[in-house]
Amino acid sequence: MSDLRNRLKISTDKLDEINRFLLDPNNGLINALLDIVEKYGGPEEINRKAAEARDLNNLKRRLKEIDSPNLADIEWLEEQRDKKAFIGISDYRRNILGPKADEMEFSKDTAVTLEISALQFFPWLIAQAKQAIEKQQLMPGRYIRVRNMKEQISDRGDTLAVAAAMQIIGASYVETLDTKGTDGANIHLGGPETITGYFGGIGQPNDYPLKWVDEYLYYYTNYGIRQVLNINSGTVFLGYMLHKLGIDNEFKISVYMGNDNPFAVFWTLAGAKLFSRDDGTTSLIGLNFSNSVNNDTIRASHKVRKAMGFVEAVRFEHHITETWKSIVIQPYNRREELVEIAREVPNISAKHEGGDIEVEKTREHPSDILEYFMPKEEIIKQGLMDALQRNYLDKHDAVNATAEALTKAGIDVVCAWNLHRYS
Repeated sequence: MSDLRNRLKISTDKLDEINRFLLDPNNGLINALLDIVEKYGGPEEINRKAAEARDLNNLKRRLKEIDSPNLADIEWLEEQRDKKAFIGISDYRRNILGPKADEMEFSKDTAVTLEISALQFFPWLIAQAKQAIEKQQLMPGRYIRVRNMKEQISDRGDTLAVAAAMQIIGASYVETLDTKGTDGANIHLGGPETITGYFGGIGQPNDYPLKWVDEYLYYYTNYGIRQVLNINSGTVFLGYMLHKLGIDNEFKISVYMGNDNPFAVFWTLAGAKLFSRDDGTTSLIGLNFSNSVNNDTIRASHKVRKAMGFVEAVRFEHHITETWKSIVIQPYNRREELVEIAREVPNISAKHEGGDIEVEKTREHPSDILEYFMPKEEIIKQGLMDALQRNYLDKHDAVNATAEALTKAGIDVVCAWNLHRYS
């Protein structure tokens, strides 16, 4: 058996071949990447511009310059944070557990990040914050956005407001770039009648990976957006390359990539390891499992992640709820499995894409993932904005149901850390 295993060893000759290819001055693929990086001023200048764009005072100044109505809400959010209007963690636990909360030990080593998707419009965040204050709920520590980038930047500073809000509340967030398979990248595919064509890759065909890099660097340098969704092996590779060049980019891999077994996870993490910086860091900060994974898959994947040295660096993002329509067979709820696996596997994110089953099935307009791609103009035309906000708040309630279940199990949660203090 040991002789057979030894055949799997990667020789240094193979690594030398890869290096020769990467460093070849005539390598047109790498040259095209370097040209885009140079267009934005090189890694150091790119990082400087991003830090400047991300600065909270600069974000608020830009909102003021465009006379954005969102600025007043940003200032309100700051005021609520500063006067500690949001419930503290100790009081939250007492509300759930009573006096015994003060005697319990909560596992911080396996704290679960509370995640919600998708925060399409900034006003939804304010509605969510007001509800959290009123009902003494927790605000998530992680937000996913899937709104068209060009549309949101022209919408009264929506992009700027979200970027500012995330810093104020203390949360990470992810944007989804417009350069993706659903934007007409594959000229042979259309709507549902050609859906099986997407099975060969949702992706970025032909020259789209380079367009993706260009788009990313634009939003990184102009809006300070660091984390984006990644759905294609080519753009995952380029995400690794940008970081290795010295750009402080980050990305998470989407559920659409299909990491549904530990071998797929190993392949993903092996690439991250191979192209990590000398200090061991990588631009991959999380990966979404496929909805089909079970807890044994997560356990085995964690062993891979630990072997690669990425336990703290790469978050496992797991769908706990899904939209009622257009993505999974309902009923779908993985909360009980999450509580079980969170006792032993660290750095898991509990992603809530839909409300709880008993709520969704009563809604006149239940959540539908296809509506993520609906333009705001069409939403307003159909009179759906209130219904979609209600769907989002249902997801927020599902987040809090998960937080309650984890708290009862003695497992800590990662929520908006500037809002919910431990004191």
